Amino acid sequence: MLNMQFDQRIIIDTLNSDWQSSPSSGVTRIPLSREHEERGHATSIVKYDANSHFPEHDHPLGEEILVLSGTLSDEHGDYPAGTYLRNPPGSSHSPYSREGCTLFVKLHQFSANDHHSVRIDTKSDEGWIDAQGHLKMLPLHEFNGEQVAMIRWPAGQHFFSISHFCGEEVLVLEGEYRDEFGRYPAGTWIRNPHMFEYNPFAEEDTLLWVKVGHLPYPHSL
Repeated sequence: MLNMQFDQRIIIDTLNSDWQSSPSSGVTRIPLSREHEERGHATSIVKYDANSHFPEHDHPLGEEILVLSGTLSDEHGDYPAGTYLRNPPGSSHSPYSREGCTLFVKLHQFSANDHHSVRIDTKSDEGWIDAQGHLKMLPLHEFNGEQVAMIRWPAGQHFFSISHFCGEEVLVLEGEYRDEFGRYPAGTWIRNPHMFEYNPFAEEDTLLWVKVGHLPYPHSL
């Protein structure tokens, strides 16, 4: 197991992490958390070389993807950089990439009752709304307390005493996220446990992928 202690804060600089092989030639990954070697709960950065593919496979408890660069494809369509996808429990596909791509991938982490299939172009200006302070938010998904969104965090924006019931997960996509504990440049993955309290801010325009309310409640750990 890797980083499956959900009561601990985890911070990983994915841009300075080592790539590891996968069962498919031309596909490598950086594991961020993992329950078992090739099954169960997993969060990873995944890279497809040009003209590489992964054999057809299913997702008993779903798959969540944010395309970070390049274009991912499968038998259902093409998904360029910025595409957010959710493949629900029981779905299957045969992904590949003609030009190569890099992905943020979460496996086996859906509620069994969450059957929503989601395809959102986060690069589009459509769907963004004003959020707390001067933040802009693009809602991506909400189900049973879990909320996923893109956040545009403007330079100079400070917040105090943020915490989230059932935790929070952040992937820094652009700029640099900061708090009283450190600085987190683009490529940083952060997982904050249930009700972890901190004071985030940004000194430059910053783009985040954020997920809250999805980690195990402490009594279930």
